[in-house]
Amino acid sequence: MPDSSGALEELGRRAVAASRVVAIASTAQKDEALSQAADLLGARAGEILAANHSDIESAVASGATETIVDRLRLSDARLEAMAKGLRSVVHLDDPVGEVVEGYVRPNGLRVHRVRVPLGVVGIIYENRPNVTSDAAALCVKAGNAVLLRGSSSALQSNTAIASVLREGAAKAGLPADVVTLVTDTRHDTAEQFVQLRGVIDCLIPRGGPSLIAMILDKATVPYVLDGDGNCHVYVDAGADLDMAERIVVNAKVQRPGVCNAAESLVIHAAIAGVFLPRLAARLQSEGVRLVGDERACALASTISPGSDEDFAKEYLDLKASVAVVDNLDAAITHITRYGSGHSEAIVTADLGVAERFVREVDAAAIVVNASTRFVDGAELGLGAEVGISTQKLHARGPMGLRALTSVKYVVYGEGQVRT
Repeated sequence: MPDSSGALEELGRRAVAASRVVAIASTAQKDEALSQAADLLGARAGEILAANHSDIESAVASGATETIVDRLRLSDARLEAMAKGLRSVVHLDDPVGEVVEGYVRPNGLRVHRVRVPLGVVGIIYENRPNVTSDAAALCVKAGNAVLLRGSSSALQSNTAIASVLREGAAKAGLPADVVTLVTDTRHDTAEQFVQLRGVIDCLIPRGGPSLIAMILDKATVPYVLDGDGNCHVYVDAGADLDMAERIVVNAKVQRPGVCNAAESLVIHAAIAGVFLPRLAARLQSEGVRLVGDERACALASTISPGSDEDFAKEYLDLKASVAVVDNLDAAITHITRYGSGHSEAIVTADLGVAERFVREVDAAAIVVNASTRFVDGAELGLGAEVGISTQKLHARGPMGLRALTSVKYVVYGEGQVRT
């Protein structure tokens, strides 16, 4: 097998050089690059969709599941959403140069903590070509270069989209290499990618368990994990059942193949006898298969017995687990045991119960009386996102512009010396 490290290191050097230029670029110049790219997505829609069709054909021929194909598929509507995402980032405040904190020391020194770009952000991701656009938009607006390494299944789509983004940057007078795509998709190259010390300042993986395992085992650069999404919806005894049904169905069905879709349902025993048969029938009508604990199975014949593995699984499909619990304590215990720290929701009319849930459940996002599908950068007003961090350093939850910056101390004096 030929050694690809030389080519990869050259791409890295070009990304580093570009990062130094974009780090000091004006907001207007960065916004122009994104606006040009948004226009080009529309102008080149035919080429991009043709490239995507080629990827789709290959995926179907290889036996890919419908969920994988859906994550891969582009359409006119999805391209328009990508262009809208680029334009939404244009309208966001530029975080670079923002004074996070300022104070004056007793000796008169004025101390500022100021936001600065990270440098080169590496994104390694699977299947979803919209990540190419979303990641580039946020990285460039935050003054970073982005080094992208997508999967072989989306190579044609990613290449077409990256070409548009690079052209947009060049039209705005920025180096095209602020957006750099690694087209060598071999596994060895992925391992080399996550070891680009001196090139990648922050690595963000977006993919399944095998990718995350590889990062944990092989990465030698700093990383932020975009982890699994075993998201729960807990329906409390005090819930409005019509509201609860709408929320659960939306969280599970609206787009099941994404990380903020609900995978696990927890139902309070006080309302389970009435609510669970009704909910199970509704979910079955939507094509959802349910597995559950003994109490859930006893209440709805369509629920099959589930195992510990079932309760811990991120399905990314029309399947979910169900548990019946006696109280809020039991619900929190279940979520703590099986949850992945992504997003957890509660449906309740009891403010005290909601406040306890918010306080005691440890996750990147807690949702009260709404769908987990709102845990998304665009839905939360961040513009596009580069991922949803399930770790606690340095970013947690949907990662927008500010998560793609660091800070530096700037100290202003008037001749002070230390004694």
